[in-house]
Order: sequence, then C-alpha cells, then structure tokens
Amino acid sequence: MEYREKNVALCIVFTIITCGIYGLYWLVTLNDEMMDVTREEGTSGLLVLVLTIVTCGIYGLYWCYQMGKRVDWMNSTYGRHTDNSGLLYLVVSLLGFSIVVYAVMQYELNQYHRNMLE
Repeated sequence: MEYREKNVALCIVFTIITCGIYGLYWLVTLNDEMMDVTREEGTSGLLVLVLTIVTCGIYGLYWCYQMGKRVDWMNSTYGRHTDNSGLLYLVVSLLGFSIVVYAVMQYELNQYHRNMLE
C-alpha cells in the first residue's frame, strides 16, 4: 500500500468543521496505516471505530495506549528514541483531547515515511 502523507492541520480543521465525523474516518485510517507500518496483525480500523462507539469511548482509550507503543517502536526503527508514548496518549485522551493524540500520531507517521524515503 502506498502511503499518502496527510496534512495534520487540515485533518484538525476537517474534524472541527464536520463536528467530529472526519475524526472518525481519521481514526480508522490512522489505525490501518499504523498496522501497515508495523506489519502487525490486529484490529482493523473499522472494528476499532465500532468497538469505540459500543464501549462509549473506553476501547478508544485502550487503542490510544496501544498506538503509543507502536509509535515508540516506529521511532526506534529510524533511530529516534521515544518512551512511554502510550501512557502520554492515554492521559491526553482521558483529558478529552483525543484530536491532539491523532495529530501527534499522524505527524509521527508522516515523519516515519519521510525518514524511510531518505
């Protein structure tokens, strides 16, 4: 699958303009892109969305934590050390700022792909 870099600022604007609907799409694509990068078998983005809705957001918190661990792995593959991103993402999401977590994840994915092209 070819990766197309997403503009983080536009993703935030679209999420706000659509009252969060674009954010749901963004969650699905973030999950699927991260699974492609880490080459892991796991929950599909659509299932993550359904589980998050059914559990009233609780699964979404778990997902943020797991994605943080994947971001740490991804960063280590190109020599950038990050630690405990999962805990940071969980705390920020608990405070109600999941859009910030999505933005950071998207930024990290964009950076990973730029570094892999060099």
